[in-house]
Amino acid sequence: MPQLMREIRHPGPVAPQRQQVAPASLREVALTLAPGRSLLDAVREALDAAAQAHGLPVPCRSAVLRLGEPGRGAAMFPFAWVMPARSKTTAHAVYFSDRFEAAQPVHLRDATVTYGQRDGLPFLHCHADWRDGQGQRRCGHVLPGDAVLTEPLPARAWLLQGAGFQVRADAETAFSLFQPVADDAGLGPQPGALAVRLAPNTDVCLALEALCRRHGIAQAVVRGGVGSTVGAVFDDGRVVQPFVTETLVRAGRIAPGADGQLRAELDVSLVDHTGGITDGRLARGRNPVLVTFELVLEADQ
Repeated sequence: MPQLMREIRHPGPVAPQRQQVAPASLREVALTLAPGRSLLDAVREALDAAAQAHGLPVPCRSAVLRLGEPGRGAAMFPFAWVMPARSKTTAHAVYFSDRFEAAQPVHLRDATVTYGQRDGLPFLHCHADWRDGQGQRRCGHVLPGDAVLTEPLPARAWLLQGAGFQVRADAETAFSLFQPVADDAGLGPQPGALAVRLAPNTDVCLALEALCRRHGIAQAVVRGGVGSTVGAVFDDGRVVQPFVTETLVRAGRIAPGADGQLRAELDVSLVDHTGGITDGRLARGRNPVLVTFELVLEADQ
């Protein structure tokens, strides 16, 4: 089995559970996020309207989303974000940069979102890819209350039933993170999905393959996908040496390979703490999680 390339040591005790999972049902919907709203408010309003239209509980408590579509993003202004960074203190192994604010409207090209609850209120985690006012490509962690849509933004969303993402304290990393939690409302008629959070030093691809085997999933598609890795190694041999990254999943699938064994293929974009942006397919067994990795596995059988 391939060996992990690097590991990260966090300040807290290593949690025994390295893969947090909750079974869920999904409802896929097409959305248009309304202009004149912050990203958080636009997502909340669109999800609530979609839930009501499909006879699901309102308000929508959890979902994963993909913002934009090929050739169609949207302008945003004001727009604020942070980057991955080394920690300035011993309280955390890694941290965020200072806040950045765009001087001109930006054009959002792609983004993945985890939407859930923090202290009983809607919240979201978004890693995005955009062009700034000078046309330069940027990636980072969008501050959802401080990024405002100035035109409609198409999106796809997968509404969760039976489970959801809630922000909870994580002793190992000393961060508060989205974690999958069973929902008291119960599963819908077709469970077929897993809400997942991977802990630090867990290889992303190998963990998803193991989860599919454990839950009897013959093949699956990744929905959402917001996380971080300890640098990166791609299947074409390229290596991202700076170890603090933020990652979004552009496409992901777990399916049998030529030998009949499950293989995960995750195409990602990431930005590292030096500002480098890289795209590629993660090499199996070479990409441990840095802080967290949130996603949904949808069975595709």
